[in-house]
Amino acid sequence: MKMKAALMYGPNDIRVEEIDRPACPEGGLILKVMAVGLCGSDIRNLTSDSRRGNYPFVYGHEIVGVVDEVAPGLTKYKVGDRLFLFPGTYCMECDDCISGHSENCHNAEGLAGTGGFAQYVAVSARKIQLGGIYEIPEDVSFEAASLGEPLTSVYACEDNCKVGYPDTLVIIGAGPIGCFMSQLAKIRGAQKVIMIDINDTRLDMSRQFGVDVTINSAKEDPIEAVKKLTGGKGADKVISANPANSAQAQSIFMVKPGGLVVFFGGVPKGSLTELDTNYIHYNNIWIKGHFGASYIQSKKAFELAIAKNFPSSKFITHRLPLEEINHGIQLTKTGEAIKVVLFPNGMEQ
Repeated sequence: MKMKAALMYGPNDIRVEEIDRPACPEGGLILKVMAVGLCGSDIRNLTSDSRRGNYPFVYGHEIVGVVDEVAPGLTKYKVGDRLFLFPGTYCMECDDCISGHSENCHNAEGLAGTGGFAQYVAVSARKIQLGGIYEIPEDVSFEAASLGEPLTSVYACEDNCKVGYPDTLVIIGAGPIGCFMSQLAKIRGAQKVIMIDINDTRLDMSRQFGVDVTINSAKEDPIEAVKKLTGGKGADKVISANPANSAQAQSIFMVKPGGLVVFFGGVPKGSLTELDTNYIHYNNIWIKGHFGASYIQSKKAFELAIAKNFPSSKFITHRLPLEEINHGIQLTKTGEAIKVVLFPNGMEQ
């Protein structure tokens, strides 16, 4: 049996073709992908030699869908169940998992089977056993549920860093993640959110997510601007949510003495950020790297994404069939889109 999938053949070479539908794994299931978000990391992978020549490959990890087939003997799920898949699979046996930090699991696995930019994806028995699969209520749209995955890491970051009242928070990067960061910060009680980017379109769009002040760092010195906005003190916390080494280097000068800087966005592999460690030392600046989320945090983020008072419709600016994945990539890169959601099995649901 065949299915449509967006296959990556190399950097910027993504073709929607027919491939074999995955077989139902023993003890597992087949999920019909009803919606899949286009993530910034997907775009980075799709536009670079992310697989080092090992192509074709199917990306896509913000997956929600309907159970289409279950293996004999599987009773936990049935055909027709609406499911959200958290992409990580943690062993729940190592020291990190036991301590509540499953995001650092030594034995973590990716989501088994075909990637989400396809009509169907296989879910292994191990994934079902270890968790990270959440049921979607009937009154919640698939596209809203798909926000649970990108919101997960954002939720975990602000949870771990205790963003809240009365913080002044600087976010560097007004992409989808930056917008999630701002919205969640306001929900958590932050009093002022300052957004920095080089794209005026992104900055303007970010204002609808609780951003109080925007700074275009291509037009003015962002460090001086932040200091001016904070009475010369600096922000309580600064989150660098973009792939630029220069943003990380600047971030330490935007935070107050004793404040916290978070490196959230991954920079190009092999690149190094030059930091003034003397300045960090004498100003008691704390620096934290953030990646991923625990199972507990992923569940809370999913519940927030499907909450009736969460503005999911504002985040999803473009809804496209899988065949238009390349268009979705361009919309996101130019800043015209906040969040693109693809529909591998058709737009009508």
